[in-house]
Amino acid sequence: MDFSGEAEKEFQLILERSENKQGALMMTLHLAQREYGCISPEVEEMIADRLELTLAYVHGVVTFYTFFHTESVGKYLLQFCSTLPCALRGSEELFDHCSKKLGIKAGETTQDGKFTLVKVECLGSCGTSPVVQVNEDYHEEMNIEKLDKLLDSLE
Repeated sequence: MDFSGEAEKEFQLILERSENKQGALMMTLHLAQREYGCISPEVEEMIADRLELTLAYVHGVVTFYTFFHTESVGKYLLQFCSTLPCALRGSEELFDHCSKKLGIKAGETTQDGKFTLVKVECLGSCGTSPVVQVNEDYHEEMNIEKLDKLLDSLE
C-alpha cells in the first residue's frame, strides 16, 4: 500500500515543511484519509512505516481525534453538534428528524452509501447554533425546514 502519484508529491511536501517526521503525522493522516476514505489498520501501518513512528503512536492519534475515520463513511458525512448550546436550540430534534428521514441511526450509513449520520462534540459555532456539518461545510442556525432543504439538495 502506498500513495498515488499526486498524493506522494503532497506527502513529500509535507515532509519538507515539517520540522520532523512526528510533526508531519497530522497532515499525513489528513492526506491519507482523502486518498483512501478512512484510516484503516493497513493505512496506519503504512504511515507508521513511512514516518518511522510506532504503530501504537499513530493509532493513538487516529483514535483520539474524531475527524479521523477508521471505517468508510458515506459521500456525505452529516455531523450534528450535541453540546449544550446546540442542544438548547434543538439539535437533538434535528438529529432525530434526520435519522427518521434517512432510516439510519447514529454511526450508520445509508445502504446506497450516500449518507453517514453521527453526533459530535462542539463544532465551535455556539453563537449560530444549532449547527450541522456536512463534510467540511457548516450549516448554521439550522431548523427542520432548512435541514429538509439541505438533505434534498444533497440527493
